[in-house]
Amino acid sequence: MTTVLITGTSSGIGRATVRQLARHPELTVYATARKVEAIADLAEVGARLLPLDVTDEASMRAAVAAIEAEHGQVDVLVNNAGYGEYGPIEEAPMQRVRAQFETNVFGLSRLTQLVLPGMRRAGRGRIVNVSSMGGRLVFPGGGYYHASKYAVEAISDALRQEVRPFGIDVVIVEPGLIRTGFGAVAAESLGAGADPAGPYRTMVAAVDAAMTRSYGNKLLAATPETVAKVIERAVTARRPRTRYLVTAAAWAMVHSRRLVGARVFDAVNRLQFR
Repeated sequence: MTTVLITGTSSGIGRATVRQLARHPELTVYATARKVEAIADLAEVGARLLPLDVTDEASMRAAVAAIEAEHGQVDVLVNNAGYGEYGPIEEAPMQRVRAQFETNVFGLSRLTQLVLPGMRRAGRGRIVNVSSMGGRLVFPGGGYYHASKYAVEAISDALRQEVRPFGIDVVIVEPGLIRTGFGAVAAESLGAGADPAGPYRTMVAAVDAAMTRSYGNKLLAATPETVAKVIERAVTARRPRTRYLVTAAAWAMVHSRRLVGARVFDAVNRLQFR
């Protein structure tokens, strides 16, 4: 049996991923959340449940220890826990920015550190880091969120090279716009992270309106199940890709940004968010 530990499974992509991977009889899937009662229904699809808070050292150690005590090691870690903290760079409260990095970057990094010794002992393993198209391009109002995902990209690229000699794969999954609670949380934080009478109020209103339109557009925003199927490929493929960019719209935006350069991309954003 292959053990799979997934973080952030109380909603959205994480929950859909548990349901997708639980269909595989050869996988023992561990669903985790800060409050186990929030994921109690996932036991019905065959998932094992564990409490796990990626901002708490003792919680992370306990979850990894529980799996290793039964199976020897975590075979696959899916670092999915994360959220978007939005607001202008000048005005965003640093306390909230630090909290976002604790979840999106430092929690991911520490949990990775905790599972790697077991993977090295076994001579195999796979780490799937859920990043974002926002780790490849940047929109105004989301600078600190994008920074956290750029960090995940850099950490993943370095880690992939470091652990390959031990038989461990590192894969990045980069979702585009996904119809989960992410957009609502991001929009709420955008308002909380900006002065309603401040110099960025026009930009903030434009970003808020654009997010509402984009997440409500079924041609642009996909379902969590779409991402879950890609994570399934990343987990089960014999030779996974280094990156999986999810949705055609995300692919178009990322590669357009690369082709047109920063000045043109900025000009397009000025038109959209003016």
